Amino acid sequence: MAEVAIVASAFGAGAIRRDGHAAWFGATKEAGASAFEVRRELMDEADAQPDALRALGTALAREGLWPVWSTPDALYGKDGALDEAALRTAVACARALGARFVKLQLGGFAGDAQVAQLAAVLEELGIAGARIGEMPQTPRVVVENGQLEQGGKLAQFIGLFRALRAAGHDKLIGMTFDIGNWHWTGEAPLMAAVALAPYVEYIHCKAVDGAGARRFACAPAADDALCRAALARLPAGVPRGIEFPFDEARVAEDAARYVAWLGTA
Repeated sequence: MAEVAIVASAFGAGAIRRDGHAAWFGATKEAGASAFEVRRELMDEADAQPDALRALGTALAREGLWPVWSTPDALYGKDGALDEAALRTAVACARALGARFVKLQLGGFAGDAQVAQLAAVLEELGIAGARIGEMPQTPRVVVENGQLEQGGKLAQFIGLFRALRAAGHDKLIGMTFDIGNWHWTGEAPLMAAVALAPYVEYIHCKAVDGAGARRFACAPAADDALCRAALARLPAGVPRGIEFPFDEARVAEDAARYVAWLGTA
């Protein structure tokens, strides 16, 4: 059975902003999940400070959960340059939280991975080559395919990992593979799964309904063929995250049902 994380937004962005992340740790544990993904975009500045994040991490540990730190900031800026400031901030926050993963968007990567610079920054931060499970001092840096053209195209991720491999740093960072997000950028999720499977260390699971600007995340059906096919092509031993909204009328029931489903899908 795969470890399952519940992403904070599954409980509703409004509920997280109103009640805080910690209000949902108990429900996450009761649902049978192993981890909780904390979202920077659902916090105010005070909640994202080191002392507050350490307190949040302590509360997660009390529930027997391990954290993921997720930021909307990107590893590469719009100009294609490595964003050292964003990376350093994300790692510092992840360390304070005690996170296993620190997840950034890929951003404007345009072919030049600036591998030497990236490796030097990670070495300075003490996490170069850090592997999963070496928590909390060494959060694993992963980049996620987003919903925007910039940072959401398959060619960008192929180019990034090809450049890292060519420079002898193929394990320098990993990937969060979001099954649903490929729909926003017009990519084929199964093709992406086959191409990127060697680099995937964390999976976001969601189905997608609607089209264009009216597209939105939803829960996969029990027989969702795309989700099952993608999971079959991705590494079986990596954690899987629930990133679709629970029904507000039956949050606890939904959480437990989907944790059990995703852990064995």
